[in-house]
Amino acid sequence: MNPFYHRIYRVVRHIPKGRVATYGIIARLAGRPGAARTVGWALSALPEDNDVPWWRVINAAGRISFSGQDHSAVLQRALLLREGVRFAPGGAVNLGTFGWPSEAYDSAVASHKRAASTRRSRRLKGLRT
Repeated sequence: MNPFYHRIYRVVRHIPKGRVATYGIIARLAGRPGAARTVGWALSALPEDNDVPWWRVINAAGRISFSGQDHSAVLQRALLLREGVRFAPGGAVNLGTFGWPSEAYDSAVASHKRAASTRRSRRLKGLRT
């Protein structure tokens, strides 16, 4: 098996119950920033009888990547809910609250807030002129 897959599985096993990590964060922690798709491929290649908590890995938008009709999506959501992870009405998980490791999401949340603030400032500036 691919050695990188083993590193991915090792990182995913460290995600605590009740927390989630994005594919991109897992790739970075496994030593290959930018290899988020490879993380998805590695998780989909898991054999049935494994101890890797694959359900704790979600996309960068805080959402389950499977389509809503997919049995895996229903299972992943149920497993996360059972561990105490909460979903917003739109279906996303708040990465600032449930993201692991938390420091990986602190800067992302701050960056997102700065970008929103900048957009808001530009809109207001347009209204003032």
